[in-house]
Amino acid sequence: MHHAPNFSLPDQDGIARSLSDYRGQWMVLYFYPKDNTPGCVMEACEFRDEHAIISQFGNASIIGISKDSVRSHKKFATEHHLNFPLLSDVDHKVLEAYGAWKSKKFMGRSYMGVERTTFIVSPTGKIVKTYKNVVPKGHAAEIIQDLQQLQISLVDV
Repeated sequence: MHHAPNFSLPDQDGIARSLSDYRGQWMVLYFYPKDNTPGCVMEACEFRDEHAIISQFGNASIIGISKDSVRSHKKFATEHHLNFPLLSDVDHKVLEAYGAWKSKKFMGRSYMGVERTTFIVSPTGKIVKTYKNVVPKGHAAEIIQDLQQLQISLVDV
């Protein structure tokens, strides 16, 4: 386990949010490729629908991060009634710090983009679980199951 890199990024309302703001709480920190694309809508809506259950675990928070603009996030969050912050990392520095900015291939061409990645961060700021190449469907349920296990086994993390 290592410490989650700190960050300060604007949310969909332009409010700066930092990792340190969430000290003392569990956090589900997820990185996703693009607002309003099918997989990202599915993932965000599952987190929205499971928000109440997820927040029962040590007052856990959910935060989504992509390289989309604050304006794009506002539209996405409003359209889908999202009940958690979406942070804008337009220069992808935070994405890079968390290892979610990767070389990808599409139709034989390489480009840099976001690998769908989620981290569970403990109340002391440690990354206790990492999910790479996340499949959106069922991911929120998987997070709930793992948070239950972590609360039992990592009470003092």
